[in-house]
Amino acid sequence: MFSKEQNSMPTGLRSPLLPVFLTVFLDMLGVGIIIPVLPALFVAEGTSFLPTDTTVAERSVLYGYLIAIYPFMQFFGAPVLGALSDRYGRRPMLVVSLIGTLVGYLLFGWAILIKNLPLLFLSRALPGFTGGNISIVYSAISDLTVERPETRPKYFGLVGIAFGLGFILGPALGGVLADGSVVSWFDHSTPFWFTALLTLVNILLLWQFFPETLKNRRETAINLFTGFANIRKAFLSPNLRGIFRVSLLLSLGFSFFTQFFAVYLMQRFGLVEKDIGLIFAWVGLWLVFTQGVVVRRLAQKVSSRQVLKYSILLLSIATPLVLLPVNPWNILWVNPFIAIFQGITAPNLTAVVSAQAGVRDQGEILGINQSMISVGQMVPPVLAGYLNSLNGAYPILAAGIMMFLGWVAYITLRLDHSNTRSAA
Repeated sequence: MFSKEQNSMPTGLRSPLLPVFLTVFLDMLGVGIIIPVLPALFVAEGTSFLPTDTTVAERSVLYGYLIAIYPFMQFFGAPVLGALSDRYGRRPMLVVSLIGTLVGYLLFGWAILIKNLPLLFLSRALPGFTGGNISIVYSAISDLTVERPETRPKYFGLVGIAFGLGFILGPALGGVLADGSVVSWFDHSTPFWFTALLTLVNILLLWQFFPETLKNRRETAINLFTGFANIRKAFLSPNLRGIFRVSLLLSLGFSFFTQFFAVYLMQRFGLVEKDIGLIFAWVGLWLVFTQGVVVRRLAQKVSSRQVLKYSILLLSIATPLVLLPVNPWNILWVNPFIAIFQGITAPNLTAVVSAQAGVRDQGEILGINQSMISVGQMVPPVLAGYLNSLNGAYPILAAGIMMFLGWVAYITLRLDHSNTRSAA
C-alpha cells in the first residue's frame, strides 16, 4: 500500500501520520477534559455525587478504585487489541477501541445524572478493555518507519505533542464545562457528553482518512488472559525483561503522581475544577514544547539509550518538588521540569522498547509494553487511595521513589545492541 519512501519518511498530507496525530489529539482532548472532574466527584468539598456522611478516607479509597478499574481492564484488553491489530490491521482495531471509549463516556455522564456508583465503575471498565489504541498507534508508526527505525523517537514525539495539546485544551475546557456559574445547565456530566461527541468525530475521521499501515499480517493466538502471558514473557525473555522492568517502575511512579496530583491540590489548597484545569493546561504547554522541539533535536544528536540515563533521574528528582510550595501557584514553577523530563522520557523509552522487537512483532511487543504500563497504572491508585487517607503528600513521595528505582533499573540494564541500533 505504501512505497519505501512513504514507509521510511512519512511526511506530507498523504501520510498516515496526520490522521494518527488527529486520532491521538482528539482522544487525549477527551481524557484531558475529564481530569479536573473525576477527583471533584469524590474528594472536593460539597460534591453531590456521594452521600454527605461519606468520610474523607472513604472518598479517597473509592476514587482510587475508580481510577484503577480502567487500567485493570486495559491489562486484559490492550494485548488482545494489539495482537488483533497484527492479524486484521491497525485501522479496524483503532475504530473498535474508540467505539468502546464513546460508549464509556455516555455511560459515565448518565451515571452522574442518576448518581449510580456501580454504573460509574462500569463506564470506566468498558473503555478500559477497549482502550488499547495508543499501543496500536505506536505499532502503526513502527510500520511506517520500518526502513528508518532511527526516526521512531521523533515520530513517537509527535504522538507526545498530540498528548500535550490535549492536556493544554482539555483540562481547561473540562473545568469550564463542569462549572454551573459559566452556563446554568453545566454540571459534572457535561464534560462527558462533550467528550462523547469528540470521540464520535474521531471515529468518523479515522474511518475516512486513516489508511491501513500494516502490510504483512500474522496469525496470533487470542485469549482474555494474554496479559498474564505477556507479563510472564516480559520477565522470562532475556531481551525484554530488563526494559519492561524499567517501563513498569516508571509507570508505577508516574501513575502515583498524575492520578493523585489533582487530589493533592484540591485537599491542600482548596482548588476547584477550573484551577486544576489551568494547572494541567500549563503542564500540557510544556509537554508540547518538549516533544515538539526538544525531543526532535535530541533524536538527531543523542541516542535514546543515552537520553534515558539522565531524563529518568531528573524526573525522579523533580516530581517530589511539587510538595515544597506553600502557595499553590508557586507549583507552576515546578511543573515545567516534570513535563520536560517526562516528555523526553516517554517517547525515548517507547523507541527503545520498539527497537527490541522484530519487524513482525511490533504489535505484540508494544501490546506487552502496554500490559506493563497497565499494571503500573492499576496498582498506584489503590495504594494511593489509602496513602492519601493518611497524608496527601504520600502518593507524591511514592511517585518519586518509584521513578528513582526505575532509573536504577535502567542504568543497570543490558540491552540487546543488535536490536537497538536505532536507539543506540
